[in-house]
Amino acid sequence: MGKASKKFAPIPADALSNSISPEDYAALDADMFDMNAAAEDSSEKIVRESTTYWHDVWKRFRRDPLAIFGLCVILAMAVACIFVPMFSPYTYSGMDLTNMNAGPSLAHPCGTDQMGRDLFIRIMYGARISLSIGVVAAAINFLIGVVYGGVAGYIGGKVDMVMMRIVDILIALPSMLYTVLIMLVLGSSVGTVILALCFTSWIGTARIVRSEVMRLKHSEYVLAARLSGAKFWNLLVSHLIPNAMGPIIVSTAFLIPSAIFSEAFLSFLGIGIQAPMASWGTLANDAQSTLMTYPHQMIFPVLAICITMFSFNFIGDGLRDALDPKLKK
Repeated sequence: MGKASKKFAPIPADALSNSISPEDYAALDADMFDMNAAAEDSSEKIVRESTTYWHDVWKRFRRDPLAIFGLCVILAMAVACIFVPMFSPYTYSGMDLTNMNAGPSLAHPCGTDQMGRDLFIRIMYGARISLSIGVVAAAINFLIGVVYGGVAGYIGGKVDMVMMRIVDILIALPSMLYTVLIMLVLGSSVGTVILALCFTSWIGTARIVRSEVMRLKHSEYVLAARLSGAKFWNLLVSHLIPNAMGPIIVSTAFLIPSAIFSEAFLSFLGIGIQAPMASWGTLANDAQSTLMTYPHQMIFPVLAICITMFSFNFIGDGLRDALDPKLKK
């Protein structure tokens, strides 16, 4: 037989109420309030660190080792081309006729050319011209593309149709044709090379900006800005362009190596930068006659072009991944 279950008598309500004093009730209420406040604080606590957009972009960018490598190479090259010629015992045009076509050595890390000039210093001076042309051409293309594409995308309608048809006509013409014509008519100079490179290179940026502006111009924050009285240029500069800056920056980053290569190609053909100035393309052109006998005179300028282009491409790839919100972690 099972054991009989024990029965407990219920505690009377008046006895329970009499056993707790008003002070105990007040203390119990205070404890409950503190527990609720702590629960609310823990529920509203931000787990992820609050950062700005560009700080978040930099955090993702520096996780890419190739992008960081490319950035370090470009910075090192920019610093070297500025300061190395200042402290070098050799000059850009200094000739040593007793040491012509010398190979690489401790005195001349890249050797000398057919006139006895130090090739390393000439490459440093050439980096100034090539990098300057690439950066300036990319900046001009950025400005033209942003303004042209922003106006076409925001206004739309017939204005957009006419502006885009002009773009189609320009892009249909072979770029090398009008580039050569500009160089032949205006002569060979840094300004002419930049003008030739900027003639249609802005088209890609303009198309990107146009598509982004057309996508963003019906957003709620843009409509709110319009209702508050914001004018056309204020909307474009303060609201639309900043929110489309990611693809624009990536496009501009890829324009720099393209401009450097185009300038080197023109100089290699003999219609780009002319003496006494020398870019990397000019140095490669001068080394054609000694390619088989002294190949180092061609190798080092071409190597500088390749390293620079790869570095800018690594930076562009890193920016593309860092500015993509879909990759945000």
